[in-house]
Amino acid sequence: MIDNSSHVRLFFLSGLIEGTNPRIALFSVTLLCYCFIVMINVALMVTIILDKNMHEPMYILLCTLCINGLYGTTSFYPKILWDLLSPVHVISYSGCLFQAFVIHSFVCSDLSILAVMSYDRYVAICRPLVYHSVMSKKRLLMLISLAWFTPFCIIGTNMILTSRLKLCSPYIDKLYCMNWIIVKLTCFPADTFVNNIIAYITIIIYVFHGFLIVWSYLYVIKTCVNSLENRAKFMQTCVPHLTSLVIFLVTVLLDIMHIRHGSTNLPQALKNFIAIEYLVIPSIMNPLIYGFKLTKIRKKIIGVITFTIKPLAK
Repeated sequence: MIDNSSHVRLFFLSGLIEGTNPRIALFSVTLLCYCFIVMINVALMVTIILDKNMHEPMYILLCTLCINGLYGTTSFYPKILWDLLSPVHVISYSGCLFQAFVIHSFVCSDLSILAVMSYDRYVAICRPLVYHSVMSKKRLLMLISLAWFTPFCIIGTNMILTSRLKLCSPYIDKLYCMNWIIVKLTCFPADTFVNNIIAYITIIIYVFHGFLIVWSYLYVIKTCVNSLENRAKFMQTCVPHLTSLVIFLVTVLLDIMHIRHGSTNLPQALKNFIAIEYLVIPSIMNPLIYGFKLTKIRKKIIGVITFTIKPLAK
């Protein structure tokens, strides 16, 4: 609905095609996927929290990554589950801004946490003698706080600037809200100069995160080349992190490339998959990758499963 001041009070989400989707089947699959994401992430978090042997920077950062994954997916799944059962797919203006804030801050926080994890691996492998002093509990807490607080401030600023714009269309051609979509709905001509400046600053900050990750791993690989022990440590702890990083970057970049250069003739189902994959795939793969690869976590989970099955077998 649009009033005389061109202020949109409701957005209509047009990502779901009326009458063509098997809604109950999609709802069931989506609900199972969400439950699975919650289950495996919570299982990994509880395993790390309850085992004092895992109260180390690498595992605490992994726990933080899982928390962030739950934070991001919770911004999407409850709403899409409601839409799959509802004949009209709408979201309030404030709800749309909030959803966009959560999704953008989730993506930025994920990259920040992955950057801190790469720095942790750099110190552990390249400077092992000072690892415990450099990655102390106090510094770790500071880095984790920055990894969350900085995206909240940056994305919060973006959303405040977006909220001042007058919108002339209530239709969003996507399953969920994003900041750039809301900005595209502004009445022409619109004063989006400040929005663009803040957006470019945000991009520069997170491109710098990417350079930090590359720099860390260049030094890690250089250190591991001539050391069998460091190569074993690299395979055990760095490969899962690099796998998570690649999955995250590929899914995010694929969505960005589709937004910038994607064909409008693609089937809606494929568009929807490209749009949601970075909200789904990393949150599933991260706990699975780390759960299978990190020895401490794998042994702990197998021990819990064995302890649970034995009484049932009797």
